[in-house]
Amino acid sequence: MTNPSPPPGDFPSSPPPGGNYPPPPEGGYPAPPPPGGGYVPPPPGGGYAQPGGYGVGGGYGTGPEQYTPWLTRVLAWLIDWAPVAILSGIGSIFLVTLQKVETVCITDDSEYQLGDFCATGSNGPSGVAWAIYGVLELISLAYLIWNLGLKQGNTGSSVGKGIMKFKVVGEETGQPIGFGKSVVRELIYIVAYAVCFIPWLVAVLFPLWDQKRQSLVDKLVKTVCVPL
Repeated sequence: MTNPSPPPGDFPSSPPPGGNYPPPPEGGYPAPPPPGGGYVPPPPGGGYAQPGGYGVGGGYGTGPEQYTPWLTRVLAWLIDWAPVAILSGIGSIFLVTLQKVETVCITDDSEYQLGDFCATGSNGPSGVAWAIYGVLELISLAYLIWNLGLKQGNTGSSVGKGIMKFKVVGEETGQPIGFGKSVVRELIYIVAYAVCFIPWLVAVLFPLWDQKRQSLVDKLVKTVCVPL
């Protein structure tokens, strides 16, 4: 006697592949957890400091070793101002040596008739001396505008700073500060020195104990000095 055939649709489903594991979910299995206790490495550019201390988000670190030492800045200042001192010194020599000489004579009209008494003396620098002095001062001014304005503003380094291997940059941007801001920065130093020596001295000595080795002028205009 033959067994009746099972009704359609009542066959048991086929066994899952690979033993008793259920089929994979739609879209595949999730990725395995990262090694090392679940630490996920940060994406590239995630805010770590770049070489030299400048961070991706802008701004230098706070360690003083990342900034230019005070003595290096002083040596750069001496190099930058040496041509000005030399030119002014030459002009001063001309003012002293090229004097306007005048002779004054007095005639004795008394009863003794002793004749004329003449005396020769200096009446200040001559016109030629003043002209030479003025030309040399204009050359000094042009040099300062080029060196501490254009060159320093566009590249970050004046002649002296380039020789001493550092530059002036914006504290927040890390970029050269431009002609205008560079000129203003130097004018503040000059005006402070002309007005009162003590505030100027405190301003220029401030990098000796400041965390970022900034002078007071650096803090005012938001600049820092960093090695090249």
